[in-house]
Amino acid sequence: MIRVLVAEDQSAVRAGLVLILGSAPDIEVVGEAADGERAVALAGELRPDLVLMDIQMPVLDGVSATRRIVAERLADVLVLTTFDLDEYVFGALRAGASGFLLKNTEAKDLLAAVRTVARGEGLIAPAVTRRLIAEFAAGPAREPKADPAVLQSLTRREREVLSCLGEGLSNAAIAVRLDMAEATVKTHVSRLLGKLELRSRVQAAVLAQELGI
Repeated sequence: MIRVLVAEDQSAVRAGLVLILGSAPDIEVVGEAADGERAVALAGELRPDLVLMDIQMPVLDGVSATRRIVAERLADVLVLTTFDLDEYVFGALRAGASGFLLKNTEAKDLLAAVRTVARGEGLIAPAVTRRLIAEFAAGPAREPKADPAVLQSLTRREREVLSCLGEGLSNAAIAVRLDMAEATVKTHVSRLLGKLELRSRVQAAVLAQELGI
């Protein structure tokens, strides 16, 4: 079972999300939070596999809550937002969110996204996410750009995989591009995340875009 915590301040929206998630035989909603502070507390208490996090949250905003949850390795975070290109989303990705979804996402796509993130594959494939990362990289500097020196710890193959992540490719697509087994790709992704001290594929994709690799 994939254990999910739903963090959404609008009760009607939260109830809808819980209903959709609860309809799946492999997903269990273990808790609900109406503000970011409560989301962090419940994540620590319940240790869900994934937190479905609204960006616009009272008490503690979704970006700050995401940063704390990811920093403490309490769960993966899938961000919900009303706008597909929102400054808050940039912050959430930098904070370590494993991906994001629009609130008008179809039920089947929401369930698929939860399963994707739960497997450890950040929600990086949808075109809107690739566009978001490209927009982030091309826009004015919001924080200091990454230091290229961080790549020195990577092998040539790991740099190639990182470049593919920056393009929004899935493990299967990277395997085809680099002519290697998908299991090998997963190993490379895991190793480069560890070396770069990153939590998610999305963070790696943003880094690749920042460095222009």
